[in-house]
Amino acid sequence: MEKRRVFEGRLISVDVERWGDHEREIVRHPGAVAVVAVDNDQGVTLVRQLREPARKRLLELPAGTCEPGEEPLVTAKRELVEEAGLGGGEWRLAASFFTTPGFCDELVCVYIAERVEQRERAPQADEEIELVRVPVAELASLLPQIEDAKTLSGLLLYLRGR
Repeated sequence: MEKRRVFEGRLISVDVERWGDHEREIVRHPGAVAVVAVDNDQGVTLVRQLREPARKRLLELPAGTCEPGEEPLVTAKRELVEEAGLGGGEWRLAASFFTTPGFCDELVCVYIAERVEQRERAPQADEEIELVRVPVAELASLLPQIEDAKTLSGLLLYLRGR
């Protein structure tokens, strides 16, 4: 296999790899996390934020990209405080999956955090996040409106495990 880097960005890079007679463009991503955060009142906190590639505001689980060398659980706990102002609780890994393995190596780890409590939010300067709290009992009816794959996967995993 031959490989050459054709793009190096702040968040991603792109390699072109030759596998025999075939070339493949592969997007390299440091990995990401998403959190199904359930509070003591059986509410799940989602975030609504602008996603430029989708050209609209999407309803999603709190989520984020892993920093270099950062363990996914550390990323998940950091992102939950930053985006939703929630922390503590009991955590477990629900699943890990590749988002688009046909061209990208991004691996998303989805965590379930139960009995989370309010903390002070610390969103990044470029984030405009609206918090949306949904009772667990209403999650199933919300699923058809979800357009984000990691959110849909995370909520389905949570509901299946209840």
